[in-house]
Amino acid sequence: MNLDTRRDKIVEILNQEGRVTVSALSKKFQISKVTIRMDLEELEKMGLCSRVHGGAISSYKPYYNMNLSQRSAANEAEKKVIAAHIANLVHDSDTIMMNAGSTTLFVLRMLSRHKDLKIVTNSVAIALEAAGNPDFHVVLLGGNVNTKYQFTYGDDALRQLSEYRVDKLILSVDGIDAASGLSTYYEQEAEICRSMIEHSALQIVVADASKFDRVAFSHIAPLSSVSDIVTNAKLPKETVSKLKKTKPNLILVD
Repeated sequence: MNLDTRRDKIVEILNQEGRVTVSALSKKFQISKVTIRMDLEELEKMGLCSRVHGGAISSYKPYYNMNLSQRSAANEAEKKVIAAHIANLVHDSDTIMMNAGSTTLFVLRMLSRHKDLKIVTNSVAIALEAAGNPDFHVVLLGGNVNTKYQFTYGDDALRQLSEYRVDKLILSVDGIDAASGLSTYYEQEAEICRSMIEHSALQIVVADASKFDRVAFSHIAPLSSVSDIVTNAKLPKETVSKLKKTKPNLILVD
Protein backbone atom coordinates (compact mmCIF):
# COMPACT_ATOMS: atom_id res chain seq x y z
CA MET A 1 0.00 0.00 0.00
CA ASN A 2 1.46 3.35 -1.01
CA LEU A 3 1.65 6.40 1.26
CA ASP A 4 -1.35 8.29 -0.19
CA THR A 5 -3.61 5.23 -0.05
CA ARG A 6 -2.62 4.54 3.55
CA ARG A 7 -3.35 8.11 4.61
CA ASP A 8 -6.71 8.03 2.83
CA LYS A 9 -7.53 4.87 4.79
CA ILE A 10 -6.54 6.57 8.04
CA VAL A 11 -8.86 9.51 7.26
CA GLU A 12 -11.64 7.04 6.45
CA ILE A 13 -11.20 5.36 9.85
CA LEU A 14 -11.15 8.74 11.57
CA ASN A 15 -14.40 9.78 9.90
CA GLN A 16 -16.07 6.51 10.89
CA GLU A 17 -14.78 6.13 14.44
CA GLY A 18 -13.85 9.65 15.47
CA ARG A 19 -10.38 8.67 16.73
CA VAL A 20 -7.41 6.41 16.02
CA THR A 21 -4.43 5.19 18.03
CA VAL A 22 -0.86 4.91 16.82
CA SER A 23 -0.52 1.35 18.07
CA ALA A 24 -3.70 0.12 16.35
CA LEU A 25 -2.76 1.75 13.03
CA SER A 26 0.77 0.35 13.27
CA LYS A 27 -0.64 -3.17 13.59
CA LYS A 28 -3.28 -2.65 10.90
CA PHE A 29 -0.85 -1.39 8.27
CA GLN A 30 2.14 -3.41 9.55
CA ILE A 31 4.44 -0.42 9.65
CA SER A 32 6.34 1.31 12.44
CA LYS A 33 4.77 3.63 14.97
CA VAL A 34 7.22 6.30 13.85
CA THR A 35 5.79 6.16 10.32
CA ILE A 36 2.22 6.34 11.63
CA ARG A 37 3.12 9.40 13.72
CA MET A 38 4.52 11.03 10.58
CA ASP A 39 1.27 10.23 8.75
CA LEU A 40 -0.80 11.81 11.53
CA GLU A 41 1.46 14.85 11.60
CA GLU A 42 0.91 15.42 7.88
CA LEU A 43 -2.84 14.85 8.14
CA GLU A 44 -2.98 17.38 10.97
CA LYS A 45 -1.19 19.94 8.79
CA MET A 46 -3.86 19.33 6.16
CA GLY A 47 -6.58 19.99 8.74
CA LEU A 48 -7.89 16.42 8.56
CA CYS A 49 -7.19 15.44 12.17
CA SER A 50 -5.99 16.73 15.51
CA ARG A 51 -3.27 14.79 17.29
CA VAL A 52 -3.79 13.75 20.90
CA HIS A 53 -1.74 11.58 23.26
CA GLY A 54 -1.32 8.16 21.66
CA GLY A 55 -3.14 8.95 18.42
CA ALA A 56 -5.48 11.45 16.79
CA ILE A 57 -9.10 12.56 16.65
CA SER A 58 -11.06 13.65 13.61
CA SER A 59 -10.81 17.30 12.66
CA TYR A 60 -13.79 19.59 13.21
CA LYS A 61 -12.89 21.87 10.34
CA PRO A 62 -14.99 19.99 7.76
CA TYR A 63 -17.73 19.31 10.35
CA TYR A 64 -17.87 22.95 11.42
CA ASN A 65 -18.69 24.01 7.85
CA MET A 66 -21.51 21.48 7.40
CA ASN A 67 -25.14 22.55 7.54
CA LEU A 68 -27.58 20.77 9.87
CA SER A 69 -28.59 18.16 7.28
CA GLN A 70 -24.96 17.25 6.59
CA ARG A 71 -24.19 17.05 10.29
CA SER A 72 -27.12 14.72 10.85
CA ALA A 73 -25.58 12.29 8.37
CA ALA A 74 -22.22 12.32 10.19
CA ASN A 75 -21.95 9.53 12.80
CA GLU A 76 -25.66 8.90 12.29
CA ALA A 77 -25.69 5.35 13.66
CA GLU A 78 -23.94 6.42 16.87
CA LYS A 79 -26.32 9.32 17.38
CA LYS A 80 -29.35 7.06 16.97
CA VAL A 81 -28.05 4.66 19.64
CA ILE A 82 -27.56 7.57 22.05
CA ALA A 83 -30.98 9.00 21.20
CA ALA A 84 -32.70 5.67 21.88
CA HIS A 85 -31.16 5.56 25.35
CA ILE A 86 -32.20 9.14 26.10
CA ALA A 87 -35.79 8.34 25.10
CA ASN A 88 -35.89 5.83 27.96
CA LEU A 89 -34.83 8.54 30.43
CA VAL A 90 -37.73 10.80 29.44
CA HIS A 91 -41.17 10.15 30.93
CA ASP A 92 -44.67 11.16 29.92
CA SER A 93 -45.59 14.69 31.07
CA ASP A 94 -41.94 15.72 31.47
CA THR A 95 -40.88 19.27 30.73
CA ILE A 96 -37.64 19.33 28.79
CA MET A 97 -35.24 21.73 27.11
CA MET A 98 -33.26 20.85 24.02
CA ASN A 99 -30.66 23.03 22.33
CA ALA A 100 -29.87 22.99 18.63
CA GLY A 101 -27.84 20.05 17.34
CA SER A 102 -28.02 16.98 15.17
CA THR A 103 -27.94 14.61 18.18
CA THR A 104 -30.77 16.43 19.94
CA LEU A 105 -32.76 16.26 16.69
CA PHE A 106 -32.34 12.47 16.71
CA VAL A 107 -33.43 12.43 20.36
CA LEU A 108 -36.63 14.29 19.46
CA ARG A 109 -37.45 11.68 16.81
CA MET A 110 -37.10 8.95 19.42
CA LEU A 111 -39.59 10.68 21.73
CA SER A 112 -42.61 10.18 19.45
CA ARG A 113 -44.17 7.53 21.71
CA HIS A 114 -44.23 9.85 24.73
CA LYS A 115 -47.35 11.70 25.82
CA ASP A 116 -47.89 15.23 27.09
CA LEU A 117 -44.34 16.50 26.70
CA LYS A 118 -43.56 20.19 27.00
CA ILE A 119 -40.47 21.05 24.93
CA VAL A 120 -38.58 24.33 25.14
CA THR A 121 -35.96 24.75 22.42
CA ASN A 122 -33.91 27.27 20.47
CA SER A 123 -33.74 24.87 17.51
CA VAL A 124 -35.95 25.80 14.58
CA ALA A 125 -35.64 22.26 13.16
CA ILE A 126 -36.64 20.61 16.45
CA ALA A 127 -39.56 22.99 16.92
CA LEU A 128 -40.90 22.34 13.42
CA GLU A 129 -40.73 18.55 13.79
CA ALA A 130 -42.11 18.55 17.33
CA ALA A 131 -45.00 20.82 16.37
CA GLY A 132 -46.39 18.03 14.19
CA ASN A 133 -46.97 15.79 17.22
CA PRO A 134 -50.30 16.52 18.97
CA ASP A 135 -48.90 15.12 22.24
CA PHE A 136 -46.17 17.77 22.38
CA HIS A 137 -46.48 21.36 23.54
CA VAL A 138 -43.63 23.24 21.88
CA VAL A 139 -42.04 26.54 22.88
CA LEU A 140 -39.58 27.97 20.34
CA LEU A 141 -37.44 30.68 21.90
CA GLY A 142 -37.63 33.94 19.98
CA GLY A 143 -34.82 36.31 19.07
CA ASN A 144 -32.19 36.40 16.38
CA VAL A 145 -31.92 33.45 14.00
CA ASN A 146 -28.79 31.71 12.76
CA THR A 147 -30.13 30.52 9.40
CA LYS A 148 -27.31 28.11 8.53
CA TYR A 149 -27.53 26.08 11.74
CA GLN A 150 -31.19 26.89 12.44
CA PHE A 151 -31.10 28.17 16.00
CA THR A 152 -32.27 31.28 17.84
CA TYR A 153 -30.11 33.34 20.15
CA GLY A 154 -29.66 36.76 21.72
CA ASP A 155 -31.21 38.88 24.47
CA ASP A 156 -34.82 38.12 23.54
CA ALA A 157 -34.20 34.37 23.64
CA LEU A 158 -32.40 34.66 26.99
CA ARG A 159 -35.18 36.77 28.54
CA GLN A 160 -37.79 34.23 27.48
CA LEU A 161 -35.66 31.33 28.67
CA SER A 162 -35.30 32.90 32.12
CA GLU A 163 -39.04 32.43 32.67
CA TYR A 164 -38.88 28.64 32.48
CA ARG A 165 -37.78 25.81 34.76
CA VAL A 166 -37.82 22.26 33.39
CA ASP A 167 -37.30 18.69 34.57
CA LYS A 168 -34.60 17.73 32.06
CA LEU A 169 -32.15 19.40 29.70
CA ILE A 170 -30.84 17.42 26.73
CA LEU A 171 -27.71 19.25 25.61
CA SER A 172 -25.66 18.77 22.45
CA VAL A 173 -22.11 20.17 22.54
CA ASP A 174 -19.07 20.33 20.25
CA GLY A 175 -16.38 19.66 22.83
CA ILE A 176 -16.00 17.70 26.08
CA ASP A 177 -12.74 17.93 27.96
CA ALA A 178 -12.10 16.94 31.58
CA ALA A 179 -10.10 20.10 32.27
CA SER A 180 -11.81 22.65 29.99
CA GLY A 181 -15.38 21.41 30.34
CA LEU A 182 -18.13 21.80 27.74
CA SER A 183 -17.70 23.96 24.66
CA THR A 184 -19.31 24.89 21.35
CA TYR A 185 -18.12 26.39 18.10
CA TYR A 186 -20.92 28.96 18.21
CA GLU A 187 -20.43 31.81 20.65
CA GLN A 188 -24.01 32.86 19.83
CA GLU A 189 -25.35 29.69 21.43
CA ALA A 190 -22.96 29.33 24.37
CA GLU A 191 -24.94 31.73 26.56
CA ILE A 192 -28.20 30.00 25.64
CA CYS A 193 -26.69 26.67 26.74
CA ARG A 194 -25.51 28.14 30.04
CA SER A 195 -28.96 29.51 30.76
CA MET A 196 -30.55 26.15 29.91
CA ILE A 197 -28.21 24.46 32.40
CA GLU A 198 -29.23 26.93 35.10
CA HIS A 199 -32.96 26.45 34.46
CA SER A 200 -33.12 22.65 34.48
CA ALA A 201 -33.21 20.15 37.34
CA LEU A 202 -31.33 17.41 35.44
CA GLN A 203 -28.79 18.10 32.70
CA ILE A 204 -27.96 15.33 30.20
CA VAL A 205 -25.17 15.91 27.70
CA VAL A 206 -25.40 13.76 24.55
CA ALA A 207 -22.21 13.20 22.57
CA ASP A 208 -20.68 10.82 20.02
CA ALA A 209 -16.99 9.91 20.01
CA SER A 210 -15.86 12.92 18.00
CA LYS A 211 -16.76 15.31 20.84
CA PHE A 212 -14.38 13.96 23.50
CA ASP A 213 -10.92 15.33 24.33
CA ARG A 214 -11.82 18.38 22.29
CA VAL A 215 -12.06 22.06 23.16
CA ALA A 216 -14.22 24.11 20.79
CA PHE A 217 -14.15 27.89 20.31
CA SER A 218 -16.62 29.05 22.96
CA HIS A 219 -16.72 27.79 26.56
CA ILE A 220 -20.14 26.80 27.88
CA ALA A 221 -19.58 25.53 31.42
CA PRO A 222 -17.44 23.22 33.56
CA LEU A 223 -18.35 19.53 33.59
CA SER A 224 -19.45 19.90 37.22
CA SER A 225 -22.44 21.95 36.05
CA VAL A 226 -24.19 18.96 34.42
CA SER A 227 -25.60 15.69 35.76
CA ASP A 228 -24.88 13.09 33.06
CA ILE A 229 -22.88 12.55 29.89
CA VAL A 230 -24.34 9.88 27.60
CA THR A 231 -22.26 8.36 24.79
CA ASN A 232 -21.70 5.09 23.00
CA ALA A 233 -18.08 5.97 22.27
CA LYS A 234 -15.32 3.49 22.94
CA LEU A 235 -13.27 6.01 24.83
CA PRO A 236 -9.61 5.54 25.76
CA LYS A 237 -9.12 4.37 29.35
CA GLU A 238 -7.28 7.60 30.12
CA THR A 239 -10.26 9.69 29.00
CA VAL A 240 -12.73 7.58 30.98
CA SER A 241 -10.52 7.81 34.06
CA LYS A 242 -10.34 11.61 33.83
CA LEU A 243 -14.08 11.98 33.27
CA LYS A 244 -14.97 9.71 36.18
CA LYS A 245 -13.03 12.02 38.48
CA THR A 246 -15.46 14.83 37.63
CA LYS A 247 -19.05 15.30 38.80
CA PRO A 248 -21.06 14.12 35.77
CA ASN A 249 -22.16 10.50 35.64
CA LEU A 250 -20.58 9.01 32.49
CA ILE A 251 -23.06 6.62 30.85
CA LEU A 252 -21.73 4.34 28.10
CA VAL A 253 -24.48 2.74 26.00
CA ASP A 254 -24.30 -0.06 23.41
